[in-house]
Amino acid sequence: MDRPRFEVEHYIGGEFRKGRNRFEVFYPATNEVIGTAPEAGPDEVDAAVQAAHRAFASWSRTPVAERRKILHAFARAIREEAEELARVETWDVGRPIRENNPQVYIARVANNIEFFADFAATHGSEAFLMDNGYVNYVQRMPVGVAALITPWNVPLLLETWKIGPALAFGNTVVLKPAEYTPIGAWKLAQIAHRVGLPPGVFNVVHGFGPNSAGEFLTKHPLVRLISFTGETTTGKTIMAAAAPTLKRLSFELGGKGPNLVFEDVDLDRAVEVSVRAAFFNQGEFCLAGPRLMVQRPVFDAFLERFVAACERLRPGDPMDPETTLGALIAPEHLERVTGYVEEARAQGAQVLLGGDRPQLPAPFDRGNFLNPTVITGVRHTDRICQEEVFGPVVTVLPFDTEEEAIEVANGVTYGLSAVVQTKDVGRAIRVANALEAGTVWVNDFFVRDLRVPFGGMKSSGIGREGAQYSLEFYTEAKTVCLSNR
Repeated sequence: MDRPRFEVEHYIGGEFRKGRNRFEVFYPATNEVIGTAPEAGPDEVDAAVQAAHRAFASWSRTPVAERRKILHAFARAIREEAEELARVETWDVGRPIRENNPQVYIARVANNIEFFADFAATHGSEAFLMDNGYVNYVQRMPVGVAALITPWNVPLLLETWKIGPALAFGNTVVLKPAEYTPIGAWKLAQIAHRVGLPPGVFNVVHGFGPNSAGEFLTKHPLVRLISFTGETTTGKTIMAAAAPTLKRLSFELGGKGPNLVFEDVDLDRAVEVSVRAAFFNQGEFCLAGPRLMVQRPVFDAFLERFVAACERLRPGDPMDPETTLGALIAPEHLERVTGYVEEARAQGAQVLLGGDRPQLPAPFDRGNFLNPTVITGVRHTDRICQEEVFGPVVTVLPFDTEEEAIEVANGVTYGLSAVVQTKDVGRAIRVANALEAGTVWVNDFFVRDLRVPFGGMKSSGIGREGAQYSLEFYTEAKTVCLSNR
């Protein structure tokens, strides 16, 4: 397939702008340049924020039924562009096209908009009658300009996860996608423009973090709230930048999810779940389960089946429907991931599978590919078991007791997600209750319901989003007290 050429633009106040300073955009599977994108300076960021600020006056007062109608048109247009958006996500990320299934992945992208459009129009509020006859009711008011800063691993999904509630509840938006993956956000801006989102309601600026679009956006005095998904250290930097103007923050940060496999499982099913948890999106997934822990009586049998299943994963051309393992985002990230593997090997770990680059034909031999990697013989205190590797690397440790599994699982600074696999309902409840994680999946992985809270504990984030929880973040609660006189 011929490589496309994307000349990405900012979208500010209802207009597309090419910008002055531009940077190259690379296809992770080949490291070929597939386009350029503009880097926003302080003037362009200010223009986007000012446009959003001006639009807020009318958008915040637009009847919720009208906002719902516009947002549903936005979501329908996303569904109509599903095939193209699936390809764009692969060009952006290097993820296999099969994982961008238009009927599954892109449908979830659109549903993020639809769900919150409906929720904003149908949620109830609170009213309280006092003994003296006074009535208090709670009114939810939009906050203002929302800065939405998104990562490069699942960009379309996480962009609409933030755009949906921000716009549905009456805020206006400036989206800053990751510099590695600007194409999808530009496509969303084109769709929003085509369906008639009012100018300034939704804006997109591109660029980097420090001394670039990210820093300028987080420090802007007219930005009232920031929703950020990304790496924990970056979250700390954003928090410091936001402090002087007391912006409200919602952070979903790094993860190092445990996957606990107990001795009573169906081994084939447990292997299937564990492969998905470890290698979806090449392991570049904050919700991943790269810390695989298996109860000792079934450790050897599980490990044999797990390694065999990992051997069947097929790295290669992400546009090939048969490819099951894509490319990592950039050469420097590939080097970072392999560095963890080599350090573990040097400390005596056994690399049972992978740790090396696959042999692929040109041009994919120049891409950022790493074979699926399975490592044993590590200690849970080792760096590879403590830090977020963010690649197709899984460590497998044995455990003996339920109490040991919980202690080791909780023995990291992160607390985003976890997987528990057991047929014992009582054990599932006990372990899930004891784990320090914002989401615990029992006998499955990455099943999402937008009605429930999503976020992390400890170093994995601040706050929760989803349905009522997004309402609380993206709105101000106002109490109105009515006199009976």
